[in-house]
Amino acid sequence: MNTLQAGAQAPQFTLQNQDGDSIALGTLLESNQVLVYFYPKALTPGCTVQAEQLRDHKAQLAQYNTVAVGISPDPVKKLKNFETKKELNFDLLSDEDHAIADAFGVWGLKKFMGKEYDGIHRISFLIGQDGTVKHVFNKFKTKEHHQVVIDYLAAQ
Repeated sequence: MNTLQAGAQAPQFTLQNQDGDSIALGTLLESNQVLVYFYPKALTPGCTVQAEQLRDHKAQLAQYNTVAVGISPDPVKKLKNFETKKELNFDLLSDEDHAIADAFGVWGLKKFMGKEYDGIHRISFLIGQDGTVKHVFNKFKTKEHHQVVIDYLAAQ
């Protein structure tokens, strides 16, 4: 796993959101910087807490000209279920073949309860409007992710 670092050019992508619409990073960057956050699986406890916190703090992110998009290997239908059940207010993108996760360097070997498997590592990237990675968030607790991001944005 070779994770992108600050200063690198972010891979351009277009993925389907929870409504089946195509969402392109380049289009999002036309008017905002983008927090691209990768999460393992919709409707699991950690991923739910992380998404709910971003939902509840969307206005604070907007104060810093930042929008969040979540990317997971879940199919569109499961993302729609996640959005509806948790009343999420941002795009969730489906990366079923994990090509975008690979491009960002967040797909790799994981260990859980003695088992090894390939999956998404919970890492977020702040992408500037010029398309470069401004910051990589890789050390946080899911319930504090939003605050780590907001604190970073406030300090800039």
